[in-house]
Amino acid sequence: MQSVKHSYVHRGGPEPLLGRTIDEHLRTVIDAFPDQEAVVSVPQGKRLTYRQLDREVEVVARALIGLGIAKGDRLGIWATDNLEWVLMQLATARVGAVLVNINPAYRINELRHALRLAQVDCLFLMPNFRSSNYVGMMKELVPESATDLPMKLHSHLLPHLKRVVVYDPFDLARRERWAHGFMTWAEFLEGSAAVPAERVAKRRESLDTDDPVNIQFTSGTTGFPKAVVLTHHNILNNAYFTGHAMKFTEHDRLCVPLPFYHCFGMVVANLACFTHGSCVVIPAPHFEAGATLKAIQDERCTAVHGVPTMFLAELDHPEFKSFDLSSLRTGIMAGAPCPPELMKRVMNEMGCREIIIGYGQTEASPITTLTDPTDDLVRRTQTVGTPIPHQECKVIDAETGRVQPRGVPGEVCFRGYHVMRGYYSQPEETSKTIDEGRWLHSGDVGVMDEDGYLSITGRIKDMIIRGGENIYPAEIEAYFYEHPAVEEIAVFGVPDEKYGEEVGAWIRLRAHRDGESASPAALQEWAKGRFAHYKVPRLIWFVEGYPMTVTGKIQKNRIRDAVQRWREAGGQACGKLVTDFVQ
Repeated sequence: MQSVKHSYVHRGGPEPLLGRTIDEHLRTVIDAFPDQEAVVSVPQGKRLTYRQLDREVEVVARALIGLGIAKGDRLGIWATDNLEWVLMQLATARVGAVLVNINPAYRINELRHALRLAQVDCLFLMPNFRSSNYVGMMKELVPESATDLPMKLHSHLLPHLKRVVVYDPFDLARRERWAHGFMTWAEFLEGSAAVPAERVAKRRESLDTDDPVNIQFTSGTTGFPKAVVLTHHNILNNAYFTGHAMKFTEHDRLCVPLPFYHCFGMVVANLACFTHGSCVVIPAPHFEAGATLKAIQDERCTAVHGVPTMFLAELDHPEFKSFDLSSLRTGIMAGAPCPPELMKRVMNEMGCREIIIGYGQTEASPITTLTDPTDDLVRRTQTVGTPIPHQECKVIDAETGRVQPRGVPGEVCFRGYHVMRGYYSQPEETSKTIDEGRWLHSGDVGVMDEDGYLSITGRIKDMIIRGGENIYPAEIEAYFYEHPAVEEIAVFGVPDEKYGEEVGAWIRLRAHRDGESASPAALQEWAKGRFAHYKVPRLIWFVEGYPMTVTGKIQKNRIRDAVQRWREAGGQACGKLVTDFVQ
């Protein structure tokens, strides 16, 4: 009798893992390709070779030590994409600090939570971005009455935060004094003069490949952001083997329209280039389809990364056909389900013939599987590929933990060098995600075929992926419960052609009292000032009840099915009639 083939794959590789810190490996690349361009920031009009990048990173590293940053200190950065973000990424790795990535879309509640949870010691931020006044939000966290910055922050339950540095990437020389004792970039760099190179070298020599180097925020079963701790070993190797999969060399130039705060931008883009001597091209401070296409053309980029909505926006740009994209060869589409038809358009219309699909999560550094340009079209467009070198993957029955036979769906799990250290200061949450065997449970449902190719078919968790952004319903629900008109709320994902998913909400209002009322528009306006714009529900229905389990839990799968049936029946405007379609 033939034995059942289990849904388990381990992939070795001809090349061993890199047993180095990020800075150790970077220095080998600098020595090999000193005159190759390393970074081009189109909006800032700046470009650096690897030799010049090394010098700039050294100055920032010395300034960090001059500021009092010790090994293991958490250093937050709250900004859009720019050259200084890259310098901070590499300088913190050089001095042993832990870079804490903060989403530029965060509002004050989310910022406060991030600073407290990661116990950030020093924060670098831009003055503002779009409608977000970063300095203004920080002022709200710092009382005017105190004169000493650490004392101010301590009084507002931010005891670890000792320094705030404000920098304007388009005017780094500005020297006006920021209120509340915030430093300028120029003042920060002045501190480098008092720190000899020997101190940086000594710090560098004290570092280990298993030291934490990065904290990124994600969410899990609680819905509130958790701080994922990643080490040099985690992200350096993940970046290296991802770049290797795209056959990156010193001649490649990657256009990066992705936000650097995201693991996709910081690791799969920036670090993948820096591990191979390739060049990072920053097309704009934030995603703009036209700016991305122009940067590919003008800088002769050979690769471009993005989430599906970015590629769709580029393809649908009114002047798309006027851009010369003939230099494109490869890239990665990831961050959300990648429609097969979109992949085919990118390959055929953009000429990006070797583009591949990536899958993973922040807790896995982030890439776990990739397709390959030599795969057949079905596997290139309808699977997420196989594990990258030196990783294990299995599909299990979520209830029993047993490995499923090939072709049978179950929860996808990973094990290997890429699995995070854990959630910062949350050991109980860590144990819920990483089991005793060091397997990371993804919460995603997948199927593994006979040759080890993985297809993702759904999610155990209720996470919504809107345009590559992970959105956790419980976080949104918690904030909406603060609204005086909201009695109960269920947030869920609604399929959307542009973003993959949009945020929907069923809301039960409190009994009418004192003339108080609410409308979808009013609730959306209220939410805009409390959390990031992409988390604000676009579709709101007012309901009188929910489909429930026998234990009193809201059945969101039945809600999603009801909304889909309502749409198929021609439903357009939100309203109570949607509940008639609950089965």
